[in-house]
Amino acid sequence: MGNFKRIQKNKKAWHEFSILDNFEAGIVLQGTEVKSIRESKLNFLDSYARVRNGELWLIGLHISPYDKAGGYFNHDPARDRKLLMHSREIERLRKNVDEKGLTIVPLQVYLKDGKVKVEIGLAKGKNLYDKRRSEQEKDAKREMDRARKMDY
Repeated sequence: MGNFKRIQKNKKAWHEFSILDNFEAGIVLQGTEVKSIRESKLNFLDSYARVRNGELWLIGLHISPYDKAGGYFNHDPARDRKLLMHSREIERLRKNVDEKGLTIVPLQVYLKDGKVKVEIGLAKGKNLYDKRRSEQEKDAKREMDRARKMDY
């Protein structure tokens, strides 16, 4: 798999959505954005991906400006960023979003062999009762693990 380092995970996506499928995508960044990402200065709040003109775009990912760069060299923190994937995969995502009403959400940002990658997920929104059920399942699993740990 190569050298892998998770920068940040979108925990809210797992709470708000049922993730049906995962994809890895490269991301087009400007120079100071990479430095900010390495310092984990990004925010997933309300971010999603959308297919526009056969290209995949990440919308709403906030990458804070790099502190040590001058104002001239910094980037716009809320700009749309292009995601890099094969056209077959982008078309497959577009069909799922258009036909089934699914959403594309970023799940995590990580470094792989020195390159910034984004894991995106094809997701379906959860209802309130689904969220409660998954929370109960998580609590039950935690209790079972705790009981199993005490037996030893």
